[in-house]
Amino acid sequence: MEPSAHVDTFARDHLPPQDQWPVFLLDNPDIAYPARFNCATELLDRTIEAGHRDRPAIWSEVNGEARATTYGELLALVNRSAHVLVDELGLKPGNRVLLRGPNTLQMAVAALAALKAGLVLVPTMPLLRAKELKQIIDKAQIGAALCDARLTDELARCRDPQDEYFCAGLQQTCLFHDDGADALETLATSKPDHFTACDTAADDVCLIAFTSGTTGLPKGCMHFHRDVLMMCDLFPRHVLKPSATDVFCGTPPLAFTFGLGGVLCFPLRVGASTVLIERLTPESLLQTVERFHATIMFTAPTFYRQMAPLVPRFDISSLRKTVSAGEALPDSTRHLWREASGIEMIDGIGGTELIHIFISAAGADIRPHAIGRAVPGYIVQAVDDAMQPVPPGTIGKLAVRGPTGCRYLADDRQTKFVRDGWNLPGDSVYLDEDGYVFYQARADDMIVSAGYNISGPEVESVLLQHDAVAECGVVGAPDETRGQVVKAFIVLNPGFTADDSMVAQLQEFVKNNVAPYKYPRLIAFVDALPRTETGKLKRFALRSL
Repeated sequence: MEPSAHVDTFARDHLPPQDQWPVFLLDNPDIAYPARFNCATELLDRTIEAGHRDRPAIWSEVNGEARATTYGELLALVNRSAHVLVDELGLKPGNRVLLRGPNTLQMAVAALAALKAGLVLVPTMPLLRAKELKQIIDKAQIGAALCDARLTDELARCRDPQDEYFCAGLQQTCLFHDDGADALETLATSKPDHFTACDTAADDVCLIAFTSGTTGLPKGCMHFHRDVLMMCDLFPRHVLKPSATDVFCGTPPLAFTFGLGGVLCFPLRVGASTVLIERLTPESLLQTVERFHATIMFTAPTFYRQMAPLVPRFDISSLRKTVSAGEALPDSTRHLWREASGIEMIDGIGGTELIHIFISAAGADIRPHAIGRAVPGYIVQAVDDAMQPVPPGTIGKLAVRGPTGCRYLADDRQTKFVRDGWNLPGDSVYLDEDGYVFYQARADDMIVSAGYNISGPEVESVLLQHDAVAECGVVGAPDETRGQVVKAFIVLNPGFTADDSMVAQLQEFVKNNVAPYKYPRLIAFVDALPRTETGKLKRFALRSL
């Protein structure tokens, strides 16, 4: 590894042993980076040098009015804020800094400033509570927090010595989106708009992204400066193909790597603009497309399904490309969105451990029912329990290699995710002869009933085709005779009644559309499904029900 710029060497010291790392595929002209660079400089300073200084970088909504921040203005805000972090807060390269806030200009500025100062960014979801924040703060040994002034309550508990979630190591908090004398923006006004970026190594840790917790206790995924650029230079370059004229929008939080890439880093890398809106509903996301003439959208399958019937009310003619990730995209949702918008969905599978999307397809490369193929720079295969490739058409565990990969922060689950140099995201898939990947389920979510392997997402996709079903989640329920049976949790659309007749109707519908042994023997009607803040279905929570 290149000599680190970090004064505080915690991050590098707590990387897993290198013999537990995946094999990294770095011999690729797309990612031929120098040994030392700072990813924030590459995303901002270099983009300005390419001629984009006066172009809008970030669109915001302020008091109901659209406001553009140009690349030049954004660079000045970031540089002044970086001075605050170094001069006023006394932070040193390698210090971890917690970032807490919704998708706003101020959140983006704080993130980029921390990266430019050589700090290790630890972004967190706005809805996390003190208990969850304490887990992250203690594990990453975080000494400072940058927090939106409207989200201080839970973090304040972590600063209170009398509180059960007190974090002794968290010494200071600086607020943003605030006009107080000690707020980040206030302090930044007196700082110069030039800042010499920390001379970080390409393999210095710059980001510890904690997983969204769909399987329980979150894990800290450590990413280098080079990883941030790699996520911008592979999937976007080869699949999404954005240009400087594009306007990005979407729902994923900047604290989630899907959002960090899709609504901040991807547009900055090519000189495009992005719209950062705090709270988006299906209706207001369509309003955002109409108002800002957005061309590229990122969100989860649930949002596309909810937006489809609303499309006729809005002018979304500017929209060219829509990306779905975060959880499995049901075929019924893909069809519903295409019929409503005329746009063929770009599906993708990624993960916090690999930072962003590594399997996808767009345009003519899309194949029915498949997610896509390995993004150039990655290789994928389906393997058995002995890590041997299985034949095309045979279900196995997804195994991935590429230039990014899993490096957990001090976590014994590293050896479960990485085996024989391969990343094992925990998905059951099969590949066809052409390398297209067909998703079946999370490996631990495959339902084994009377010897049959049943994919929960496949059953969900069928149920979602029924007019009565608004949302559904399918898991295996214990059964003495069959081992497991298929159980569906269903949210009904208005006007439909949750009764025995509806149960029978839905069971018959599944039997008529897929192999009858896959039908849900148990159906529970619920008002809402448990989801993470990023929109992922919490299957472990369904199983606990």
